[in-house]
Amino acid sequence: MLYWLTLLSDGGDVFNLFRYITFRAGGAFLTALLFGFIFGRPLINVLRRRQGKGQPIRDDGPESHFSKAGTPTMGGLLIVGALVTSTLLWARLDNGFVWLVLFVTLAYGLIGFADDYAKVSKQNTKGVSSRIRLLLGLLIAAIAGYWASTLHPENLQYQLALPIFKDVLLNLGYVFVPFSVIVIVGSANSVNLTDGLDGLAIMPVMIAGGTLGIIAYAVGRVDFTEYLDVHYVPGTGEILIFTAALIGGGLGFLWYNAPPAAVFMGDTGSLALGGALGAIAVSTKHELVLAIVGGLFVVEALSVIIQVVYFKATGKRVFLMAPIHHHYEKKGWAEPQIVIRFWIISLILAMIGLATLKVR
Repeated sequence: MLYWLTLLSDGGDVFNLFRYITFRAGGAFLTALLFGFIFGRPLINVLRRRQGKGQPIRDDGPESHFSKAGTPTMGGLLIVGALVTSTLLWARLDNGFVWLVLFVTLAYGLIGFADDYAKVSKQNTKGVSSRIRLLLGLLIAAIAGYWASTLHPENLQYQLALPIFKDVLLNLGYVFVPFSVIVIVGSANSVNLTDGLDGLAIMPVMIAGGTLGIIAYAVGRVDFTEYLDVHYVPGTGEILIFTAALIGGGLGFLWYNAPPAAVFMGDTGSLALGGALGAIAVSTKHELVLAIVGGLFVVEALSVIIQVVYFKATGKRVFLMAPIHHHYEKKGWAEPQIVIRFWIISLILAMIGLATLKVR
């Protein structure tokens, strides 16, 4: 919205600053951060009054989690509110990629909100039927995948770019949309599985989001793509503003979610943010790089899949408890120890993901 102030510029005044994506990204970050600080405490107070007993705690979960009973959930409303408000304020609203990512974020956020509401109102951990959640998630991801293909330049439509390998594209054809569905749905549910300890999910989401934002900015500039030998996707640079807002809103939320958490993100936040990461990866043609940058989320999801499959086959468990962060809780690791070490792993993976831009 503020971008249109450039219409008042003669090229040599303060309004000219709004032409620059980096300037608007900084504004988006600060706006989202202030949003979190200003509305965080009032929102938590409202959630606490409305929810009463707060998020139900699973009976079969780690014993240490029973002390968290009464903590309100749906804190993702703070992140999504900051993210959407800031993006609408600072991004170019004539950019299709901005609307695509906002669509996925809000749509998955609504699914998560419905699930959180069902859990709190019924005071059980089941929430909305998993089948309904999956079907809605598949539909949203399919729309996003097709939408992204219409925004990509003709030479990249329905193509899968391989990291490291220069100028290598795989023509997926009509399989591109189902592939995009796997990326977006997988990302959303992986982040959802990771959100099991105070502060565990939000920092890796910010790290992955920031990394994908840098990638989006790079592939959206023809001079950068020529230097880096990556594929040029015009228009993706505006996604940097979205990811800057994500980081600002995430930090505002982390202020209240740091151990001991005053509020949980809930499915409202985890599904929305996970879906957003997947949508950005599809938009920038860096779907495979997301598996590296978001490697922590991949491991969390795989730990659940391995546990379920192995248990059904043998009646035994590979991990003491899945997802894998609960395994380390059972081994006696303190919650902050797990959280900070997982943050470090996320940062390392992000650096590896960024390196794929130049390693050709």
